Amino acid sequence: MQTANINLPIRVTGRHVSITDAMRDHAQKKVASLHLDYPRIIEARVILDVEANFRHRAEIVLHCANHITIEAHSTTVDMYASIDETIAKVARMMRKHKTAMLKRNHRPGKGKNRMGVKFLAERLGNGAEPSEPIEPVAAPEVLIVHKEVSRVKILQETEAIEEMEVRKMPFVLFKHPETDKLSILYRRKDGDYAVVHPQMEAKAS
Repeated sequence: MQTANINLPIRVTGRHVSITDAMRDHAQKKVASLHLDYPRIIEARVILDVEANFRHRAEIVLHCANHITIEAHSTTVDMYASIDETIAKVARMMRKHKTAMLKRNHRPGKGKNRMGVKFLAERLGNGAEPSEPIEPVAAPEVLIVHKEVSRVKILQETEAIEEMEVRKMPFVLFKHPETDKLSILYRRKDGDYAVVHPQMEAKAS
């Protein structure tokens, strides 16, 4: 999971105050260190201002993917404290967007009362019967339109869910940190998430 921005455009401007190198570096490092798996930040603006009675105001505006804009500001007697307080507000707002996204994309099955996320572990190739009957269907003609190369990440199940929802993918291939084996996460028709742990079939002796 991405936890830091790479080459994120961050503009730091000042009103009624001269921006020092230390002040600019502090603001840029704080913004760049935000946990950015969702919403993904496209551009960031930091506006620093000294108001009446030497009140130091820091404002941060984030332009994110999916037309999301996050704005927050804080005013204290110290500019560095104002920046840190504003960053904390922005982080809370980002977590709210992420929580809303996960709730919006989790569609439980009809007539069932569920709380949280239900994982259904399924093993393939071990001779076990599938949890649901599989109806035979006619094999359609397969046409490969394009090929994609994707880097396999080391993720927990919850991180794999976030990866799938943020990238709008039908499934996610990942490596579990505890088992060090490949797994596949996808959404079932009833709305639950399922994790498939592929196993090699033993050769007949």
